[in-house]
Amino acid sequence: MITIKSASDIEKMREAGKIAANALAILGQKLHAGMTTKEIDKIIHDEITKAGAKPSFLGYAGFPGSACVSVNDEVIHGIPNPNRKVREGDIVSVDVGAYYKGFHSDTCYTFAIGSISDPVRALLTDTEASLYKGIEQAVVGARLGDISHTIEEYCRSRGYGIVKQYCGHGIGRELHEEPEVPNHGKAGRGMRLLEGMTICIEPMINLVGDDVWVKPDGWTVMTKSGSVSAHFEHEILITKDEPVILTKL
Repeated sequence: MITIKSASDIEKMREAGKIAANALAILGQKLHAGMTTKEIDKIIHDEITKAGAKPSFLGYAGFPGSACVSVNDEVIHGIPNPNRKVREGDIVSVDVGAYYKGFHSDTCYTFAIGSISDPVRALLTDTEASLYKGIEQAVVGARLGDISHTIEEYCRSRGYGIVKQYCGHGIGRELHEEPEVPNHGKAGRGMRLLEGMTICIEPMINLVGDDVWVKPDGWTVMTKSGSVSAHFEHEILITKDEPVILTKL
């Protein structure tokens, strides 16, 4: 069921979105080589709770962390680990959400640790660019497939793999609501976007190949090629004018 948000709902979602965005911004200032993924998780947890919110992911379907921290060939859902250190040349995707006044937020950013190779730098730049290309399509009257096709076309034209088993989603009182927002598809297909809808757009793009697999921990999604993967996400409000990013400071 698609939920249309009221003005009051949207204001609360803006607050939740800013809390999550601020946690990522603070992390970006503190992140460095040698930090463990558990230390990354603690920074996110502390910043969200300091703001009076709860981490949306903590305990969600049994997930043990406040953030999903995925390094290099880990695509999504990496479990924070006190023994896993990020190193110079790594990339780390940090996916976070805040639950505040009855509403969730959800956002992700892929950070570079120190100096990274040119192909990996391009992957990060292009994946983030594909997110904003998709956001441009998130207008009243457009179809979900317009977002999906735009992301796919942009990334395929640059030779990247696109993760198809996981996708964006609606969001609100629940962390995951309808509709699903894939990163591949045909323009002009899917439901029409309505004013007051809130969705998360989140391209998950691999340097090489589409295929992924899940580690025995039941959470961590890996690239089958062993190549690195980038993940960027924003939460979007559909308005009669232009898309509004709710997870931006």
